[in-house]
Amino acid sequence: MVKKIELIFVSVSAIGHLVSAVEFAKLLVGRDDRFSVTLLIMKLPLEDSAVTNYIHSVSASVSGSIRFVHLPELDSDSSNSHPSSSSPNIFYNIIARQKPLVRDAVHQLTRFESGRLVGIVVDMLYVANKLGVPSYVYFASSAACLALMFHLQTLKDRQGVDVTEFANSDAKLVVPGFVNSVPARVLPATAVDKEGGGSMDFLDRVRSFRDAKGILVNTFMELESHVINSFVDGTTPPIYTVGPLLNLQHANKQKQDSDLDVIQWLDDQPTSSVVFLCFGSAGAFHMDQIKEIAIGLQNSGHRFLWTLRQPPPKGKMAIPSDYVNFEEVLPERFLDRTSKIGKIIGWAPQAAVLAHSAVGGFISHCGWNSILESIWYGVPVAT
Repeated sequence: MVKKIELIFVSVSAIGHLVSAVEFAKLLVGRDDRFSVTLLIMKLPLEDSAVTNYIHSVSASVSGSIRFVHLPELDSDSSNSHPSSSSPNIFYNIIARQKPLVRDAVHQLTRFESGRLVGIVVDMLYVANKLGVPSYVYFASSAACLALMFHLQTLKDRQGVDVTEFANSDAKLVVPGFVNSVPARVLPATAVDKEGGGSMDFLDRVRSFRDAKGILVNTFMELESHVINSFVDGTTPPIYTVGPLLNLQHANKQKQDSDLDVIQWLDDQPTSSVVFLCFGSAGAFHMDQIKEIAIGLQNSGHRFLWTLRQPPPKGKMAIPSDYVNFEEVLPERFLDRTSKIGKIIGWAPQAAVLAHSAVGGFISHCGWNSILESIWYGVPVAT
C-alpha cells in the first residue's frame, strides 16, 4: 500500500479565509489520490455558525481526503493577556499566540500518522521552518496587498523608515507593482499601530514570509499581471498564482434552493435591475450611517437588495448578528415606501445572489473574496 503524501494546512476559523483555503486543498487532492490534507483550524474568540456549517458540509463530501483538526482554545491566562477588542492588533495578537498549539499538533500528527508529511501551508501565521518540513504561505488576499506588505517591511528594514509615522500622514507611497501611488492614510491600521505593537507584529509576519519556500496567492495573472511581474527581482520567495478559488458548487446549491426567500424575490425582478449591498461577514454600520444609506437608496429609485446586519456590542469581539426588527434602525416608514423596489435581509448567500441574472450592481466593502466573486459573475462593483 502506497503511503499518502500529507500536507498540513493551518487556517483561521474565519469564513473568508477558510473557504478559499479548503477550495485549494480540494484541487490538490482532486489531482492526485495520493495526496491528503489535514487542516488545523485556529480557534477565534467568536462563534460563527457559517464556519461550523461549512466544515460539516465539506467533511461529508471529501471522503477522508481532507480532514479537519480543531486546535484547542487558548488558556484563560493567555486570553486575558491580549489587548482590548478596540485595538487594531487584536486579531493578529490572537493568531500569534496559536503558535505553540500548532507546533504541538504538528508533532502529534507526524508521530502517529503513517503518511509522509511533505509540507505545511500557513495562513496568517508566522512561517514555521523549525518544524522540519518546507513551509509555504497561503495568502488569501490579493497580490497587490502582498506587494504593499513587502514594501512596508523593506522601507523599515532597508531604509530605516518608521512606518508608524505614516499614521494620519499626507504622504503618498510609490509601491512596486502599483500603477498609482498609495495615500498613507489608507494603510492598514495594524501596519501603523505604534502604541499597541501592531506595526511590530505586522512587520515580523512579513519578514517570516520571506523564509517560506513559496507563497500561494488567491489571484490569477490576467487580473494582477502588473503586480505579479514586480515580484521577479529575487527578493521574495516564488509567488504562485492559484486563484480564483471560489466555492461555486455551494453557490449553485443555494441558488437552486427553492426555500431560499431571497432567491425567490430575485426571480421576480427584471434582468440586471437590482443593486446588491453587502459588506462582508464582519460588515455592520451604526444607526446614522444606516439612515444615510437608506435615504440614498430611496432617492435613487433603483431596485435594491440590502444585507443589513447589527454590529456587536461596543468592546466585544464578535461577528455581526441579524436584526430582529429592521424598523428600529431605518428611517420612519422606509420599508413601506420602498416595498415595491427593495428588500432588506440579514445574512445573505452572497455568491448565489451575485450569480443571479437580476443583479446588475454590487456595493461592497471590497474584501478580496467579494472582488473575485463579482469578477467571476460579471457584476460591476461600487466601493
